[in-house]
Amino acid sequence: MTVFVITFLLGCLSVMTVRGRKGNWPAGMPVARPRLVAVGGTYEGGHGRPSDAYVVQERLIAAARGVGGAEPAHLAAALTLGAVVAARPQHGEEALDECAQAAHRAVRNAALRDPAVPELASTLDLVVLERAENPRLRYAHVGDGEIWLCPRGGEPRRLTTPHVFGEDPPLRGIGLPPGLKPEVGAVVLRPGDRVAIVTHGAIKTLGPARMKELFAGGASPAACLDRMYDEMAAAEPKGDATVIIAEYVTA
Repeated sequence: MTVFVITFLLGCLSVMTVRGRKGNWPAGMPVARPRLVAVGGTYEGGHGRPSDAYVVQERLIAAARGVGGAEPAHLAAALTLGAVVAARPQHGEEALDECAQAAHRAVRNAALRDPAVPELASTLDLVVLERAENPRLRYAHVGDGEIWLCPRGGEPRRLTTPHVFGEDPPLRGIGLPPGLKPEVGAVVLRPGDRVAIVTHGAIKTLGPARMKELFAGGASPAACLDRMYDEMAAAEPKGDATVIIAEYVTA
C-alpha cells in the first residue's frame, strides 16, 4: 500500500529553521512580519520512481517535477530547485523570469555534461512574497503543475495554465531545448488569503474541480491537506503527487 511521505528537499534545500535568541525583544520592533505559513507533502506514487521535490522558506515556495527515469527525474527536480534557492528571488526585485532561466541553464548544462542523461527536464512552480508595505505575491510557472489563489471568503481560482502531454515531457519544461518562456505574474494578497501549489500527480488524481471544492471548503490548510491525502490514498496514484498550501499572515 502506498505510504505518505512528507518530503522536504535534500540538504541545502531543507525547510527554513527558525532559531530563537535569548534576551528581551528590542523596543519598537514588530512582533511579526508578513510571511507565508505553509503545510505540504508528497504522496509517493506506486511505481517507485521519485519525481517530485519542493522547498518551503519564509517568503519563497517552489515545487518541481522531474520527468524521465527515476534518477534523471530526481536530478532534474533537485537541480531546478537548487538554482531557485541560489538565486534568492525573495531578497530582491529580480524578475522571476530570470530565476526560471537560471534553473533552465542549470538543468541544460547538466545534460550537456553527462551524455547518459541527455533529456533532463523538470517543471517549476514558484511563488515569492515581496517584502514591501503592501506585499504582492509574484509567481512563475513552467510545465504541468498548477498554482492556485484561494482568497479569504472568495472563490479559489487557478493562476496558471498547465501544459500537459500525457506522460511525456511538458511543452514548456525547465531544461528542454531550445529556450524557455515561463508564465509569470503577480497578485495582491490580503491577510488570510492562501496560495496552493500542486504537481501533475495531484491534479491527475483529484481533478481540478475536486481540488477547487477542497480549497473552498473553509478547512484549515492542514485539514485540507489531510483530506487530499485521504482521497489520494483511496485512488493510489502511480506517480508522485505534491500539494503545498500556504496562508498569508501578518501577525
